[in-house]
Amino acid sequence: MAIDEALLATLSADESKSVRRLVEKGIKLPPQPHVLEELRHLLTRGVTDLRVIARSIGQDAGIVAALFRVVQSAAYRRMQPFESVEEILQAIGTRQAFNIVQAVSLAAAVPAKHNAKAFEAFWARSRTVGQIAMLIAEDRVSVCNIFPDQAYLAGIFHDCGVPVLMQRFASYCKAMQLDEPGAWLDLAEEDRRFCADHCVVGYLVGKHWKLPDFICDAIRFHHDMAGLGNHAARTMIAILQLAIQLYYQELHIDNPEWLSVRAAVAEELGLHPDALPEFMDEILERYQSETH
Repeated sequence: MAIDEALLATLSADESKSVRRLVEKGIKLPPQPHVLEELRHLLTRGVTDLRVIARSIGQDAGIVAALFRVVQSAAYRRMQPFESVEEILQAIGTRQAFNIVQAVSLAAAVPAKHNAKAFEAFWARSRTVGQIAMLIAEDRVSVCNIFPDQAYLAGIFHDCGVPVLMQRFASYCKAMQLDEPGAWLDLAEEDRRFCADHCVVGYLVGKHWKLPDFICDAIRFHHDMAGLGNHAARTMIAILQLAIQLYYQELHIDNPEWLSVRAAVAEELGLHPDALPEFMDEILERYQSETH
């Protein structure tokens, strides 16, 4: 991977060193698809003609299909049904649609090189977390000011460093036991074995794809909510942590992080701790009703 000077210009000195170390290890940050680059160019130029923007999205049938799947979520229930990309753009706005397009484009940008089943399982997990995060954001938007499209984007990208490392290291999946149901990452072990932190890799992918800064920071610190302090990304991390817990709860698997973040999540989402279990049940019921 050639070093992207435009990316380096947006990073701190330490972050630039991280990118150079990744390059030295042969780790590649996934390129953005042409559709995303074209869409960003149109929005940056201030193009408002929905027909033009819809034609740009329509170049990629896979992205169109994935976009329709996302907006069928209960988070957009008041706007449905959608019959065309133009209707989606008109209902949720071009910036919100762009966020969703970024999210649904990521899996194709990181194709499986080893253990295709593990990649498939990873993206299924990410989509579930993203869908649940959308429902949480939609319900708490008046308190948290996080919108469903932003929550879905963060849900898809929050662990995106994992498939990047899986792609580079054939032994990564087995070493980190990702082929075992419910298993997830030991960050210290990851760093010891591969000298790479998937949170940092994911953060750099987010910066490379020009995601909003608070979403990049949520990717970087989603395992370190306690150490983040009063930060713009804290609310997004709370939504992610709750979505991850509900993902585990759906599978009847213990989440080793939940007890340490539960109180902070409730506070950040404006919920009394006693009200949190009922809220969680409601969100999970809504998710189950649209997927089963």
